[in-house]
Amino acid sequence: MPYFDAASSAPLHPVAREALLASLDEGWADPARLYREGRRARLLLDAAREAAAEAVGCRPDELVFTPSGTQAVHSGIFGALAARRRVGRILLYSAVEHSSVLHAAEVHEAAGGTLTEIAVDRTGRAAAEDVAAALRPDTALVCLQSANHEVGTEQPVEKVAELCQEAGVPLLVDAAQSLPWGPLPGAWSVLAASAHKWGGPPGVGLLAVRKGTRFSPQGPQDERESGRSPGYQNLPAIVAAAASLRALRAAAETGPDEAARLRRLVDRIRVGVPELVPDVEVVGAPVHRLPHLVTFSCLYVDGEALLHELDRLGFSVSSGSSCTSSTLTPSHVLRAMGVLSEGNVRVSLPYGTPEAEVDRFLEVLPEAVRSVRDRLGVPTAAPKTPKAPGTPEAAGTPGGSSEDETGLVLDTLGKLCPLPVIELAKVIGEVPVGGTVTVFSDDEAARQDIPAWCVMRDQEFVGERTAPRGTAYVVRRRA
Repeated sequence: MPYFDAASSAPLHPVAREALLASLDEGWADPARLYREGRRARLLLDAAREAAAEAVGCRPDELVFTPSGTQAVHSGIFGALAARRRVGRILLYSAVEHSSVLHAAEVHEAAGGTLTEIAVDRTGRAAAEDVAAALRPDTALVCLQSANHEVGTEQPVEKVAELCQEAGVPLLVDAAQSLPWGPLPGAWSVLAASAHKWGGPPGVGLLAVRKGTRFSPQGPQDERESGRSPGYQNLPAIVAAAASLRALRAAAETGPDEAARLRRLVDRIRVGVPELVPDVEVVGAPVHRLPHLVTFSCLYVDGEALLHELDRLGFSVSSGSSCTSSTLTPSHVLRAMGVLSEGNVRVSLPYGTPEAEVDRFLEVLPEAVRSVRDRLGVPTAAPKTPKAPGTPEAAGTPGGSSEDETGLVLDTLGKLCPLPVIELAKVIGEVPVGGTVTVFSDDEAARQDIPAWCVMRDQEFVGERTAPRGTAYVVRRRA
């Protein structure tokens, strides 16, 4: 069964498996002890640290292992903020950061800190100029991911690192998605990553703090990992994580360029999906992106239903969509980008993905989307010829719509994504060119999906206003 969700967690690398099994025999003792077994374990830990530091691009004594990438992010943020408390309490970050950064920001704000969020463009990329404009003398820390987890867009880390260095502000980089593909350029101050993103075992994170960066570890400390990650290390998992990362780098240097191969496969998906499936928006940067990841959104599709359909057909993919039964909150990444969230699919290819599996995915995807749309009652007929203004007949249109002196009114209260947009598509043909339709919705996803629909269908989004129940979204028909 093709597994296309490496951005969530990559399959365990064969070298990681071998190293894990070997270190279970050799690395079970406490590396802090001086007897033979402890010394042997310490040698394994030191070798793993050196290998990981070389891959990160830092000194071994600048890197510690943590129980997860999330804890590495949290420890990095709070340690850097605490060390610069006298300078200021402003935390600056991009609108598309990983949830681990956003959760830490919430805690910082609740404790009296100040947050500054940097907007991104429609590809999900922050502008270095916007970061420069937001930097202040009392900025304590800047957080910028190297590449986005949902859409793969790479950020201008090297340029932002230069700006931060000039301003004397540390830069923390979440490199979880990009580290498997090579060292991170730029004079960053703090870096966090997670082993399961590159085929290491879960439960191992990396935290690197470069020399000269003011850092004050928070919480109870002990003698392990320089006090930055207390507790007994999972040494076999650490050894396996470092071994797999080293193996990936060695293969990239001596063998075929796997990143280039996966980029070609992803390009086929980026080009092929819009050609094969109508009403699809491929999101994320077309050039400045990770080589193995592509995300697209399908109009008039329930994201969870599409993922289940693809799973039934043998493909494991993920979604950043809000249209699931477990949440009513849209993806903060897609919302910040201002793109369609419904029917969202993220494909992230693991190392070694066969070309035939991508061919098969492109073969089954159109039928999967069509099946979901059919179940939702998406209209396939051509729009009706618009009637002259004032012609009564709109009261019987789908979704409880009606027409008054302000235009067509469509009541979709109580209906969840993607139904408000589907109902809008059904009635737009009833609206005369230049006329409006007001959609009432209490679904949070409608706030980004209705404007995104207007962009995709070349209609004008007039704006929104608060209504007694939900929100009223006004759309003007252009053609």
